[in-house]
Amino acid sequence: MAEEGHVSGKGSFTPVIQRQDAGKASYAQGDVAEEGPLRDVVDTVLGFARTLRHAGVAAGPDRVEAMLAAIGHLDVLDPSAVYWAGRLTLCSGPDDLDRYDAAFVAWFSGRRARLPRPAGRPEVRLAASAPLDGGAGEGDDDGETPDVAARASADEVLRHRDVAGLTDAERAHLRRLFALLLPATPMRPARRRRPAAHGSVHPGRTVRQALRDGGEVSRLRHRRARPRPRRVVLLVDVSGSMTPYADALLRFAHAAVRARPGSTEVFTIGTRLTRVTRELRLRDPDRALVAGGQAIPDWSGGTRLGEVLKAFLDRWGQRGTARGAVVVVCSDGWERGSTDLLAAQMARLRRLAHAVVWVNPHKGRAGYEPLTGGMQAALPSVDHFVAGHSMAAFEELSGVISHA
Repeated sequence: MAEEGHVSGKGSFTPVIQRQDAGKASYAQGDVAEEGPLRDVVDTVLGFARTLRHAGVAAGPDRVEAMLAAIGHLDVLDPSAVYWAGRLTLCSGPDDLDRYDAAFVAWFSGRRARLPRPAGRPEVRLAASAPLDGGAGEGDDDGETPDVAARASADEVLRHRDVAGLTDAERAHLRRLFALLLPATPMRPARRRRPAAHGSVHPGRTVRQALRDGGEVSRLRHRRARPRPRRVVLLVDVSGSMTPYADALLRFAHAAVRARPGSTEVFTIGTRLTRVTRELRLRDPDRALVAGGQAIPDWSGGTRLGEVLKAFLDRWGQRGTARGAVVVVCSDGWERGSTDLLAAQMARLRRLAHAVVWVNPHKGRAGYEPLTGGMQAALPSVDHFVAGHSMAAFEELSGVISHA
């Protein structure tokens, strides 16, 4: 049985969570934590979560809290326990596992340990002690540790690249980033009030409690309105001029549907209106886009925004789909039909919707001005005019929708 701060097996390891005093030599093999104070557990986990986010894993605050709760029941000096606690709480899918392993190696760099892996997966040699600075620790001279910082820097550059100019390899990597995107949901106040610890006094519940207590009012009962998700409607232009951006826009729509399947609707617009919400509810993004592509009859066709928007409002919007919703129109504004019809339908949409957001991929380019007839007709009825040309622009769009 291993001593405290070590792992049984071949050799022994310094504890996972340690800190050295500045300028002092590293721990000798087998030393316990008496030579230096234990590194704060929360700071270590938060730093590891930041490394994971730079590596492309969506380790949000809720997942970090879950890892801290798990570590609270485990031995923090056991590398195996820390590894599996993080893997089971911070990873959201199979695509995160390789990046998690690489980030774990980079953050907890030092002498290496063979940690248990599930059957059928190759073993990964993982470091056991946390780094003292930005460089690699002892045992990293063999060059096997992945350069997570370089990968994070490449991800950051890719986030700001225009999706229309990406190579096939960059597009494949961008798809993995889209799979980790979790668009926020706009909320609205609900009319129905529910029991709560604070808020207005609930007379009925207060009286009933007093009757149970023999007629003595010993405690006031409260109630308050809890916010509910507001409907989000995405109208994605799949005409010929939007072909370079249609795939990325539909992947953003798939992420939105995946986050809130009950309050998100997706339509494609071009020469006709097509509802693709059901197809985009498939869990796998590639399968969802293939199913959506098969359902869209006017892919890479013309653009008749006014006519299609009128069809949407007549069939769906007026009946309640657009009423009180955040409506997101993703188009470059090229209109082959009447711009007067488009202006009238946009004004009609503005009266129904809670907020109208227009996403134009060309807005992200330097010197862009909305001079096309379609954009000139639509902008007076638009609340938010944003770009939609890169991953960073889609993240900004998610924030605009959530605060609309």
